[in-house]
Amino acid sequence: MAGGFRRGNRNRTPKLEARGTLESVSREGPFKEWLGMPDLYRYALVVDGVSYSYQTEDAELPVGEGDYVVFRYKQTKAGNWVDRNSLGIAIDPATFQRD
Repeated sequence: MAGGFRRGNRNRTPKLEARGTLESVSREGPFKEWLGMPDLYRYALVVDGVSYSYQTEDAELPVGEGDYVVFRYKQTKAGNWVDRNSLGIAIDPATFQRD
């Protein structure tokens, strides 16, 4: 009896995507949510004047200030939360050169 765990005829809202220049990064943590869980770090990101929150196990982000970044996020009452493992450097195909 597999297939279709969705109930009703609701369409899922698509994830929001943002691109822009990373203006500032600040880190909080590490936080331990419960025993056996790895340490979590919370980052406050500002991209093109809009603030976002990002939570991950990594102590260092793969991006830095001034990078052109892309990510998926969702809007909540607590603010904009970046999806886990979606933060990365945006590559412009016009300037990308393969060696």
